[in-house]
Amino acid sequence: MAEQDGPGLRKGTVEKRQALLRGARTVFGREGYTRAGIDEIAAEAGVSTRTLYNHFGGKKNLFREVLLDSAASVTAAHTALIERHLGKVTDIGDDIAALAREWMGRRGEHAPHMLLVRQIISEGPHLPADVIEEWQRIGPRAVTEAVRERFVELGARGLLAVDAANSHEAARYFALLTAGSVTVDTFFGVVPMSAAEVDARVESGVRAFLRLYAVRDES
Repeated sequence: MAEQDGPGLRKGTVEKRQALLRGARTVFGREGYTRAGIDEIAAEAGVSTRTLYNHFGGKKNLFREVLLDSAASVTAAHTALIERHLGKVTDIGDDIAALAREWMGRRGEHAPHMLLVRQIISEGPHLPADVIEEWQRIGPRAVTEAVRERFVELGARGLLAVDAANSHEAARYFALLTAGSVTVDTFFGVVPMSAAEVDARVESGVRAFLRLYAVRDES
């Protein structure tokens, strides 16, 4: 009999499901969606292929669960950083710089997710379009929206030259200027970059962002 999800889920069933998610994240990150095989994923997770099908029904559903679970975790971590640094701003330059530094300083914590993202970029046309759209919604777009909302609040307080009209642009530029070059030049963390170089790029990006959106003294 197939294992059933629900409130009465047995502990062993939950553990197998989590093992499958971990194993699939490893295999999808290493092999990509197209090349990843069900047998390989089951072996990585230490379960049978029947258990995999009982839980997820097949590769597409498993990929969906892995990607969305991973994206939600990364989004939660980034949102917490945004709230911590921009929730109670005392010095706009210092607080934005601190956010950017910690954001990039902790990128290694999300290395397995970044491997998945790298595979998405390389395999884009071959991936289920509905899964990619859902990932965008709960992942990158959700994080950008969290930044945008804080920037609008800071604009209303007179701390940034940001309002509803240019807030989406400001949020995108913040990410591109402070993280974009590191992300691209390390190929989502695959190619090493020294901490000193990362810090230099972050600081340069923050300066560029503030040149665009700092409030000018008109006196």
